This record gives sequence, C-alpha cells and structure tokens, in this order.
Amino acid sequence: MSTTVLDLLRGDSTPLYLAPQAGVSESPFRRLCRRFGADVLVSEFVSAAGIVQESRRSREYLRFDEAERPIGIQIFGAEPAVMADAAAFVAEVYAPDFVDINFGCPVKKVVKRNGGSGCLRDLDLVERIIRAVDDATPLMTTVKIRSGFDEKSRDPVSIGLRCEQAGAKVICLHPRTRADMYSGEARWSEISALVEALEIPVIGNGDVRSGDDARRMRDETGCAAVMIARGSHGDPWIFRQARAALVGLPVPPDPDVEERFEICLEHARNAIEFETNPDRAIIDFRKHLGWYTKGLPDGRRLRTELFLTSTLEEVERLLEGYREQHLAEVVAGS
Repeated sequence: MSTTVLDLLRGDSTPLYLAPQAGVSESPFRRLCRRFGADVLVSEFVSAAGIVQESRRSREYLRFDEAERPIGIQIFGAEPAVMADAAAFVAEVYAPDFVDINFGCPVKKVVKRNGGSGCLRDLDLVERIIRAVDDATPLMTTVKIRSGFDEKSRDPVSIGLRCEQAGAKVICLHPRTRADMYSGEARWSEISALVEALEIPVIGNGDVRSGDDARRMRDETGCAAVMIARGSHGDPWIFRQARAALVGLPVPPDPDVEERFEICLEHARNAIEFETNPDRAIIDFRKHLGWYTKGLPDGRRLRTELFLTSTLEEVERLLEGYREQHLAEVVAGS
C-alpha cells in the first residue's frame, strides 16, 4: 500500500496531508478532514515505549478505519531497538500504509526524554532510529523533522540528507527549530533548499492557514505535498479550499453558521462513538468546540458556556440557541 502514497507524491496533483497532532488528529477528525479533501492522513504521535509496554492508552491511538487509507502511524522515541519493536508491532497488527517517525515535536516532556525534536541534537541517533525502524517492517518509513534543535544547529539540508541516507522514503519539514516552538514565521525557503538537495519527496509544513497559503507553499518551494496542522483546527474545510486553490479554481468561502454547526456536531457525535470512555468524550471535545466557534459574533460568551458542558445534548442546545439568535439578527438586519 505504501506505493499508493508514493504514486500520489509523484503524480501531477499535489497531495494534501493532515498533520499528526496530539489530541487533535484522532480518527473522527481524520475522517472529517478526508471528507473535505485530505489525501493522506497521519495518526496522533504514539510513544514507542508505550506500544511495546502494552499501554492500553497508547494502543488506542493506533486504531483507524479502513476508510482512512492511505494513512500512516507516527511513533516517537529515542531508543532504536524500542522504536523497531514498536514499528514491527504496528505493521503486523494494524498494517497502516506507512510508519512515520517523529523528530519534530517540541513539547518539553517529550524532548526531555530525547524524543521528538530532542533527537535532532544527535544526528547519529537519528540515523540509527531510521535504520532500525526501516529494517523492522516492510512498510515505507517516513520522517517528520524540524530545521534543527536551535539556531546554532539549524541545518535542515544536512538533517534531511542523513535521513535519506538512513532509509527514509519521504521527509516532511516544519522549518522552525525546536527553540522556535511555534513563534515567528516558518522559513519556507528551507523547504525549497531541501527539495533541491534530496532525491526523495519533500512535504512542506508550517504556516498553512488558508487555501491560498497551500498554493503559495507549493509554488514557492516545489514541495511534493502540503501538510496542514494548526490551520485545520475547527476548520476541516481548509482542505476543500486548498484543493481549489491548488488547481486554480475559486476558493470556496468558509461555511455559514448553520453549516459550521452541522459539521461541528457531526464531529462531536463521531468522537463520542469512537471514544472508549464516553463520559470523557465531550470534555475532551471542548477544545474543538472552542475552535469551531472562533471568530463568531459574541463567540466568547458562547465558548464560555460550551466549556462548561458535559453532554452532547447540552452542546446541541447551546448551538441551536445561538443559531436561532444569529438568524433572527440576520433577518432583522436585512
């Protein structure tokens, strides 16, 4: 199945990826983004140690629906042998289309264990991890990196070349360092440099917040695919807009309040159905409620009320009340 992804990357169209995002890229959201045009999906990042130690929570992150293919499972860790064992388990039991290695997460609790972007402090370790994972599974091995650990070590081309040498078949670059976290602007010129330097496909990631951003990234960098992360929060229709921009069609407008709430509730119902602990489902979903209502008139008041909900019925009641009030104001204004 991994050749399907490579075919997409080497085809005439520019594939759109949903980024692996902890607490966001769960199966219900992945399926929603697929409906709006995401071509390739990637799971939340999963601890290799948790997989090997048979952590129930870690293994829950590995679940996906067949309708989500092509999909990759992303794992992180700093021990090559453990990463290899985790990759072998994922390939045998879940059989995704590819295994992705996280060398990009900047979160302190991950980095302090040398995981995520912490690995970028030791490129020999990066190579050993990639080789171990690639040898452990017949699936395609891909990697996601940052431009370096800090400004002093910033050298995405050297990092990318080491990853390619070690066996990575696709590389995604978020052109910020770990020290940058999410501040400042992503340096898209570093994506261009990586495209020029490598033989393998390069995916661009960082600061894609609209359909036009996706087109600009493709045009400015020559990347083989565009990965969308925070731009998708509460905005799965960004993939529909990005596809239109990429093929030169008019970019569809954002949904109106009624359609936005319908999408939000579809997402919420699927999240409740998917969650193994229904009592926590809406509580965990509150962040999405905040994103779906961002930018709406009097949205802060609505979010304050939504963040106190604990059932789907309460969410439905609040959204319906807001919708009715909004429509009444529209009618009165017209």
